[in-house]
Order: sequence, then C-alpha cells, then structure tokens
Amino acid sequence: MVRELAIFLFLLVFRLVFFLFNLLPLKDKTTFIVSFGDNSKYVLEEMWRQNIEVEVAVLCKRNRMDLFIDYTHIEVVPFDTLTVFHWLKSIYHLATSRYIMVDNYYGFLAAVHFKKGVECIQLWHASGAWKKFGLEDESIKYRSPKARKRFSRVYSRFHKVVVGSDAMAAVFMKSFSLNAQQILRTGVPRTDFFFNEKLVKKARHTLAVQYPMWKTKKVILYAPTYRDNELEQFTLQLDLQTMAEKLGNDYILLLRLHPAIQNTVIFSKQYSDFVVDVSSIKYEMNELLVAADYLITDYSSIVFEYSLMKKPIIFFIYDLEQYKHSRGVVEEFEHHLPGPIARATNSIIETILSNEFNLHAIHDFSEIWNKYSKGYSSYHLVQYMFPEKVRR
Repeated sequence: MVRELAIFLFLLVFRLVFFLFNLLPLKDKTTFIVSFGDNSKYVLEEMWRQNIEVEVAVLCKRNRMDLFIDYTHIEVVPFDTLTVFHWLKSIYHLATSRYIMVDNYYGFLAAVHFKKGVECIQLWHASGAWKKFGLEDESIKYRSPKARKRFSRVYSRFHKVVVGSDAMAAVFMKSFSLNAQQILRTGVPRTDFFFNEKLVKKARHTLAVQYPMWKTKKVILYAPTYRDNELEQFTLQLDLQTMAEKLGNDYILLLRLHPAIQNTVIFSKQYSDFVVDVSSIKYEMNELLVAADYLITDYSSIVFEYSLMKKPIIFFIYDLEQYKHSRGVVEEFEHHLPGPIARATNSIIETILSNEFNLHAIHDFSEIWNKYSKGYSSYHLVQYMFPEKVRR
C-alpha cells in the first residue's frame, strides 16, 4: 500500500513536469536512457561513423556513466532523483527528442505521452530469453491490479523493439503485448562485437596481459543470473575446492557474479591459482565471453551471444523446480538447451573432462536466436532511424 502510494505520487509529479516540457518544440535529437549501455554505445558509435549530425543526450545510471566518459560531444546526465537539476534536465530531454532509445523497463514511461513524430525504441538488454518477463512473468500475479495496469502502460510506450531473431520477436510480442509491425529485425547492436576481429583480438590480449596464466590454461567462465532472494545473502553453489583439485592443473575459473549481489567472500584469495573473480572488475561481458573456452551458466541470456562462437556451454540449474515456480521459464526449458545440464559440481567436472559437447547443436541454436545478428546490426538500426543520412 505504501509502496503503491509512493509510486503514484512520483509518477504524478513526473507527468506534470513532462507535460510542461512537452509544450516546447521537438528538436532533432536522440536521447538514450541507459541501464546497461552496451547496445546504446554501439548505436552511438555507428551514428558517428555515418556522420549523423543530431543532438545526443544519454540519461544514465551512475554506475554506467564510465561507458561514456570519453564522449565529449554528447551530454551525459545522471538519471536519478538525487539531484533535482539532473532530474529536470532528464525529463526535458525526454520531452524534446524525436528518438527515445531505452534498454530496460522504465516505470516513468507510464506517466508520459509522446508527441506525434516521436519514436520510442526498445534496445532490450538480452538477445534471447529463458526467463519469463513482462506480462509473462510469474511474479506479476502477486502484484496489485494497479501495478499490472501500470506495467501495461509502460509496454504500450514502445513503438518499436529491436530483435536478433524471429524467436525473440515472438517472445516480445507476448511479453509486451506488441504486434508484428512493432518489431525491428535489425539484429542486436552489441553482437557486432563478435564479428569485429580487431576488437576481439584486443579484448583477448588485454585479459592475457593482466592474467598471464590464461596463456597456458583453458578458461571456464561461470556467469549465473541473479536470484531475487540471494542479493543480500548469496551462497555460491559451486564446490570450488573440488573443482580446483580436479581441474586446477589445466583450467582456470572466472567468476562473474551479478553486480547487485552483496558478496563478502573473496574467492580469488581462497583459490588464487584457480579462481579469478571478475565480478567487480570493469570488463564488459562480451570481453569475458570471447576469452572463455567454456561457459557455465543457468537462466542467463548471455548464452545467446556466447553461442555465436560455437564453444561449449554447461547449464548449472541446481534449482530448476524452485526457479520455475518463483520466476518462470519458457515451456520445456530443458529441451531447448544447446548443452548438457548439471545439477552438481561433480557433474560439471565430468562433463568438462570427458568433453561431452555437441557443437553442432550450439551452431543450430545460434542460427535460430541470432538470425539477424550478423555483424551489421548497428548499421541496420541507424539506417532505419536516419534513412536519408546513412551511406549505402
């Protein structure tokens, strides 16, 4: 009750301020609202490559502002309510831009009505989906009718949604209640990285210089999704001691835990010859993916990008039944996975040592989920936005 009242009051004020700024004329401007940033960054850089001369503003979470620190020719504004000036400036940009690029769910969209001629494009932060989200999220049934109505208003503000496949288009149409005309089949901008040999080599070289042991050992990346009930009390389910004993001579393990997890255990100190904890180190996920020889994950969407490289994947889903109930996954989830399932650490070890992987299945999986992500996704999106300005 208190939470809903607070949200109502916030959106009421937001709606009023947006209405006042909406009286101003539109500008030839593109505004990015950033939680993750990687897709936005690739679109921005393609705009500059094409010499698209428009005003650009980036409304950014403070923990992602470092992504844009070198971009001196755009305005980067902390998008929060800590400073009234920044908050007002953010709403001003939202109300006066022709293109609004978002990369997440933003509740404030429930309080805005864009002018005719404005287009809001969703640059969702995942190329595919195992977990249910939006209107399909199992947890939505526990929210109030007002909350569910608010969610629907937010989704109705998306004029277009960028996808890398027809499979993901179908997911979005169900999750956000969209029609086929709202789907942009340009490919996912950040996947351009995997087709850029220069960037891939640079990422691998940078990591190898910092961690010389990578030159002589194979790299296992463990990158699980976060679970709502573990953000403050996290317990690592991998048996690192056993893994170090069985795999330590020939492998190293990268730990990439979700940044929201408050973890006090420093695993890399406990197993300094085997574990490298990169959870708080400022590497982009793409850089870690190209450095990894194996990926261990669960319900995370990074598997869709990783499959582009046709490398082994293990699904460590020790809590599948519980997760199905609390969050929800796609139907017949286990049958869609392009790699072996493990419920315990010993199973992971045995799979790696026996090399039990079907790379053809990973290739087929990638062809389905990355159908339009072929190295030119940013170009195709910018071409859609500025058809008269893009070089053919």
